[in-house]
Amino acid sequence: MKPVWLPAALFLCYTAQMGVSTGANNPILVRDSIPCKAGYARVNGIQMYYEIYGKGAPLVLLHGGGSTIQTTFGRVIPLLAQHRQLICVELQAHGRTEDRDTGLSFDQDADDVAALLHNLSIKKADFFGFSNGGNTALKIAIRYPQLCRKVIAGSVLLKRNGTAPQFWEAMQHARFEQMPQPYKDAFLQVTPDTAKLRNLFQRCANRMKTFTDFSDAAIRSIRAPVLFINGDADVGSPEHITAMAKLVPNGQATIIPGGHGAYIGERVASPPGDTLYRSVVPVLIQFLDLNQ
Repeated sequence: MKPVWLPAALFLCYTAQMGVSTGANNPILVRDSIPCKAGYARVNGIQMYYEIYGKGAPLVLLHGGGSTIQTTFGRVIPLLAQHRQLICVELQAHGRTEDRDTGLSFDQDADDVAALLHNLSIKKADFFGFSNGGNTALKIAIRYPQLCRKVIAGSVLLKRNGTAPQFWEAMQHARFEQMPQPYKDAFLQVTPDTAKLRNLFQRCANRMKTFTDFSDAAIRSIRAPVLFINGDADVGSPEHITAMAKLVPNGQATIIPGGHGAYIGERVASPPGDTLYRSVVPVLIQFLDLNQ
């Protein structure tokens, strides 16, 4: 199987950034004129925050490490919500979701998302996870195959040799001051507590310091169709993503020009005015709709 390379010439367009409007104590929000039902659910001992947009078949969105729903998916939510009911979550210690007395793990995140979907009476869904959220989406496919129809795994890193050794060296010496300011600002906007923000940073740093490979056997066990999507200048190399896609029985890879999350308008990776994501969303919907 060969990866699909999408030329940069396909990605020229324009959009405005999403705004937020919310009333005090009102769980119904309006983000960029899109109704949003916000709430909390008790899952595995913590209160997990979620937002629901749109109508149709459920698509669960799982943000990247250190992020909130909006920093990862804010620009694509209005487009995806035209096709799906979006269930957007904030994972342990992130954004508005509580922490617990254990470190972050992809297994625990998968268990938490599965419990949330049970609480919402969702028996089967598609999943779109970005970066660490993509790892979590694949863990859900491994641990809860009955929940997964299709999975989009964006910018995942499943093995230590999937990126340059310098990445892991940098993780060992990560400092709070290096955390991107947009992530800090977004966290404090929804949870104005600097101690909790520092805790989030340390939780995320520790998870990467102790990262262990996904085994080939676990990846091969995934039965849901998986679209691996990656930037050609991403954290994980295109070769890594292609190799991971080959391990999944129904896997495919798409490589798009740009860095870590530029293809979905991720807040740190995509500057204002960069609208690559508007041409990527149809690729994602086409994958989800194929043979539906």
